[in-house]
Amino acid sequence: MRYFPLFLDLLNKAVLVVGGGEVACRKIETLLRAGAHVTVVSPQIASPIQVWVEQGRCQWVKNFYSSQFVTKEYRQVWATTDNPELNHQVYRDATAAGILVNVVDDQPYCDFITPSILERGRIQIAISSGGASPVLIRNVRETLETVLPHNLALLADFGASKRNSIKEYLPTVNLRRKFWEHFFAQNTVKNATSREALETCYRAALTEEINERGEVVWIEYDTDVELLPLKALRYMQQAELVLFEQACPYEYIDLCRRDAERESFTHPGQLNERLGVAKQAQQSVVVMVPSGKHDYLLLQGQERVLKQGREG
Repeated sequence: MRYFPLFLDLLNKAVLVVGGGEVACRKIETLLRAGAHVTVVSPQIASPIQVWVEQGRCQWVKNFYSSQFVTKEYRQVWATTDNPELNHQVYRDATAAGILVNVVDDQPYCDFITPSILERGRIQIAISSGGASPVLIRNVRETLETVLPHNLALLADFGASKRNSIKEYLPTVNLRRKFWEHFFAQNTVKNATSREALETCYRAALTEEINERGEVVWIEYDTDVELLPLKALRYMQQAELVLFEQACPYEYIDLCRRDAERESFTHPGQLNERLGVAKQAQQSVVVMVPSGKHDYLLLQGQERVLKQGREG
């Protein structure tokens, strides 16, 4: 993974865009939506930028670029002209000033790249191939557009509105996490089209008892990560602790909940000791072991085992 995925807060932050053509328009539009304070340096600007300037949404320095325009007040610098030599000079100036810089469509001269973005209100999904295949990424985005429900914005707004009030009912982070996992998994919530419907589900869910007891689920991995059953993915996303044999491919580990503890083991004895501590703490645990390996049968006992494509 060459590029570290990151969502950058540009609200009220200064950003410099060198160039005022069509390419600059696309970048400035997104920057303005993120709340950035955009300054455009160019002798001429396209009509959309002119409108934004007249509306007071961005500033225009009507001039040719020179190194003096790059100052440390800027969080980002974008070079968008059709002059590679000029763009590379912008890159050198920004790099010397310690500012993140992007030379559009010139990947070797980019400290960061912009992904394809799918939005559902507060929900943002960024997709990138590291610049390798924009057309493929567009196809992936089109697929996600058809799969993701359009009420995600409604669900996100509702969840945000309850962040403070739910603390009155559930005092710990762990309880609140389990509550929201149960809440968003309900079909009535998934299909809700109004805040009133969500409020009804929310009030009902608050009256239900939350199971705080942990569970150990064993998941067998093989050579093809796509054969994992959906049930396995659900447990992997809910796990507080992920224990995996050292040789487990990262394609599997990366599918687990991001903020879960992750520890590798090399033999059953080491795993048994760690499981004992986790069970005493009543943690929800996922154990990743190779398919067909019998070393762990005694440890599994009567616990749930999910195999590739079937449940054992």
